[in-house]
Amino acid sequence: MMSDDIAIHISGVSKDFVLDRDKENTIKGLIVNSWKRNKGHKVLNALSDVSFEVKKGEFFGIVGRNGSGKSTLLKLMAGIYSPTSGRITINGKLTPFIELGVGFNPELTGRENVYLNGALLGFNRKEMRAMYEDIVDFAELHKFMDQKLKNYSSGMQVRLAFSIAIKAQSDILVLDEVLAVGDAAFQQKCNSYFQSLKRKEQTIILVTHAMDNVNRYCDRAMLIGDGKVKLIGKPEDVANQYTLENLNAEKTSSKSKSKVVSNEDGSTRKLSEHVKRLDIVAQSPLLFTKPTQDEEFVFDVIYELTEDIPVDLGISVLYQNVSLIEHNTKKLKINHNKNTIYTLTYKVPLKNLNSGRFDVSAAIFQKKGFILIGFNTDSCSFIIDRGVKSGGGVIVSRGEWLINE
Repeated sequence: MMSDDIAIHISGVSKDFVLDRDKENTIKGLIVNSWKRNKGHKVLNALSDVSFEVKKGEFFGIVGRNGSGKSTLLKLMAGIYSPTSGRITINGKLTPFIELGVGFNPELTGRENVYLNGALLGFNRKEMRAMYEDIVDFAELHKFMDQKLKNYSSGMQVRLAFSIAIKAQSDILVLDEVLAVGDAAFQQKCNSYFQSLKRKEQTIILVTHAMDNVNRYCDRAMLIGDGKVKLIGKPEDVANQYTLENLNAEKTSSKSKSKVVSNEDGSTRKLSEHVKRLDIVAQSPLLFTKPTQDEEFVFDVIYELTEDIPVDLGISVLYQNVSLIEHNTKKLKINHNKNTIYTLTYKVPLKNLNSGRFDVSAAIFQKKGFILIGFNTDSCSFIIDRGVKSGGGVIVSRGEWLINE
């Protein structure tokens, strides 16, 4: 029997999907396929032996890379899917918001869509009348509720869908990637509302790729990967592990890309005709837990030119797109030859950096006129975790308070 203080109990849940392997539309194909040992289908194991509990009043985060099984798990909790094995117990009324705006009809008015969406979520007309004003107030769309939804901007539609999602009164809210909506002012309003829900101890399950939201809101979090639970615990521990796994995946992807494509032309890496290669490769761990005063993050900048031209390199260490450390090679004497691979190593001292994720970027400049001829902004990152008592701010070193008498 489930304890009264538990909102959701998941025990040994697995979910398999049967997928068509050889779909035939002819009589000959059906006859041939019927004689095969493989009867034209394969089994995809989306979840395997997943178990966890969510307490009443808990803000519980679920994180994982795309394809990890998060969406399948949410749909199981919402009753959209049935588990292949295991048991799911829900203590209270659960309202899922897996995709904002699903069920909206562009030919109906905003008002009609509120009631339609509410009906799809299981609320009757009386319940929706009680919630209607709160929904419209939060969306700030009073003047537009009797206009057809097709006349709404995309931002207005998102605001309405989000407002229905968070204002619907239920015991348990399941929210899938719904925090980054609307403009900056509306996002701030949403953040304030979520803080109020946390204070009221509303039971919420938040699925997100934003680790800032995990650390900001969640009491506990769970990392899921390859359909299995990999870690359940403190939000900062789960966020760090998720980020570390992403960094390792990005690092592997970056290395494999550089073998195939020497000049990747994209928003995060762009090379001119003068540069054949510009890579950043970490040489030290990507996660530093309570680093010592002497620890450093070490990385290599590997580059190759297509011409014999004098160049300088520059690196930046960034926190949330703000450059904290910048350094160039102007004082180094390097004779560059074309079609020669050069490797420079850089060491970042960690003693002055606080907890967080830090990104490394590199750029290459032609000495004459200091002209940018190549950059790479996202192939290398690292994490520092100094523990919960490390204090705020990006820099460890602090100023000094003085009392004026």
